[in-house]
Amino acid sequence: QVRLIESGGGLVQPGYSLRLSCAASGLTISRYTMGWFRQAPGKEREFVAANIWSLGRTVYADSVKGRFTISRDNAKNTVYLQMNSLKPEDTAVYYCAASLKTLMVDRGAYDYWGQGTQVTVSS
Repeated sequence: QVRLIESGGGLVQPGYSLRLSCAASGLTISRYTMGWFRQAPGKEREFVAANIWSLGRTVYADSVKGRFTISRDNAKNTVYLQMNSLKPEDTAVYYCAASLKTLMVDRGAYDYWGQGTQVTVSS
């Protein structure tokens, strides 16, 4: 059974950093498009970042470019999201997702989702 388990969320002040992890089991992440999405209360789940290992392709939402970095350790079957210079607007539940498609920013293209981890940025 496929499982994606996020960790690393928490409460930080603006300008600080967090690194989220997504540990996968039941699938091999090197075969998948791996993405991060986030959802704030009352808002749609929105795209944050994604990577296709086989194509060497990485895409970021404009709101996080230059601040967030998606990476992966295929040997550990784990995906990461390094979040620097955090802003209050980054507050949301962050979800890891996996897809066999190459439509990286479309949440409907993703087949598997984790349960999410809360990130709160507040002074």
